[in-house]
Amino acid sequence: MSTISGTTSGTTSTISSSAAAAAAEAAAQSALQEAGQSLIAGSTGNSTLDVQSIVTALVNAKVAGQTAALTAEATNDNTQISAIGSLSAALSSLQVGLAPLFNGQLQSTFSATLSGTGITASAGTGAVAGSYSIKVTQIAQAQSISSGAFSTTQAAGLGTGNLTISVGGKSMQLAVTSSNNSLSGIAAAINSSSSNPGVSATVVSGSDGQHLVLSSTTTGAANTISVNVSNLAGDNGLSSLGVTSTAGSPAGAASSIASSGTIAWTQSTAAQDAQFTLNGTPADTGSNTVTTVLPGVTLNLTAAAIPAAGSTTSATQQLTIAPDTTTQVNDIETFVSDYNAVVSTMSSLSSFNSSASAGSQGGPLLGDSMLNQIQTTLGNLVSGSVTSDGITATLSSLGITLQSNGQLSVDTTTLTTAVQSNPSEVGALFNSTNGVAQQMNTAINAFTQTGGIIDIRTNQLTSDLQSVTTQSTALTAYTAQLTSQYNNEFTALNSLMATTNSNSQYLTQLFGGANSAGALANGGSSS
Repeated sequence: MSTISGTTSGTTSTISSSAAAAAAEAAAQSALQEAGQSLIAGSTGNSTLDVQSIVTALVNAKVAGQTAALTAEATNDNTQISAIGSLSAALSSLQVGLAPLFNGQLQSTFSATLSGTGITASAGTGAVAGSYSIKVTQIAQAQSISSGAFSTTQAAGLGTGNLTISVGGKSMQLAVTSSNNSLSGIAAAINSSSSNPGVSATVVSGSDGQHLVLSSTTTGAANTISVNVSNLAGDNGLSSLGVTSTAGSPAGAASSIASSGTIAWTQSTAAQDAQFTLNGTPADTGSNTVTTVLPGVTLNLTAAAIPAAGSTTSATQQLTIAPDTTTQVNDIETFVSDYNAVVSTMSSLSSFNSSASAGSQGGPLLGDSMLNQIQTTLGNLVSGSVTSDGITATLSSLGITLQSNGQLSVDTTTLTTAVQSNPSEVGALFNSTNGVAQQMNTAINAFTQTGGIIDIRTNQLTSDLQSVTTQSTALTAYTAQLTSQYNNEFTALNSLMATTNSNSQYLTQLFGGANSAGALANGGSSS
């Protein structure tokens, strides 16, 4: 039997395999010597052979070194595969942190602040830095109307017919039959209808009787509620569910209602739009979440933005859209943290501990050419410069310096100042064409892609593991064959030696030996 050398990165795994094989060989030789003593004792007639010990010792002497070498090789392969997995995970995490620095988002983030209360704002892609005055005079509302009071008897059975319930430009048809013509039955049928146009229904029981309350699920002056009753039969109040809502005038103002039955409806909340001015320009919208007035800016309006009557608080607020330098600093510091994590991982995988035992002093990727290439490439990128649109920038100009251990150190004060005061330099360093983050992302893709150096190394190790498995299977079969052969041979030898020893003792008794005349001699003398 012979072994196939594994694909390793240095001398560590070779030393480990050799040491394991040598130790196994030494143990096998020791067992073989003990077996030899058993063989000698058996041949002199002092005892029978210890067949199992002899066979085990002989077989181990044949295969122990190879078994230990294959086991050590498999262990080394698996250790390196695990180490490469740790390195790949760190590189992937770095790529995630790099994304805002090379995809154009870094300087496209803005903050939105307001001088008063009742309005919140956020700025995203497309926002433009600037200052705006905003004054809210009305917020958007969803209409809610309540029917007049119905007695218990009426509420239990209003009669039959058809209801057409509409909200804005949508409507639903509801057939009121003897099975659902109670006030609660009608409310349940409205809520469960698959064609519900955007209205919720509930029954409120008051001291004056029961009321059907309808509420639009959407704000805005256009989303008014109307109910038309038709095909009445046995009217016991069903006709009083008819109501017509009218949008307010001028556009966006509060809605009004008109009842068609004898039991009048009331409007508890009118349908209306939000109304405000931006730099003096009037605007209205059906939602309190406003996204169409300023590009990239979302405004959220609440009633708190409208001062109460008699209040001295100004209704006009200042909205300021500015570059979000805090997020920029955080994104850059995240990149530094992720880069340092990669450096720390590589240092751990290639470390050397002189106080450790021989064969285990080096990290799993100590001296590995793949790891050295990655370290060199990334180190050159963070220590180099980038030129874009005539501006040359480096990480050190932003307060990010390379330390002797390969990691980066950030001076947050210097970085913040650069982001706030020199955005052109920041933009040049992290541009999406040849910026340091773009170059680093491209390099990592080359390392990790199919056919890249990490993929090639992993495939080599996987192939070597498969080879080790094949050799181990063959060695196991050979061991079983050798064990069977030696068992047969030494069992036969033991039997032969036992027979020989028995015959020798019989002949000695019969003819005599060094210390005995023998049975025949004694018999002749007495006759």
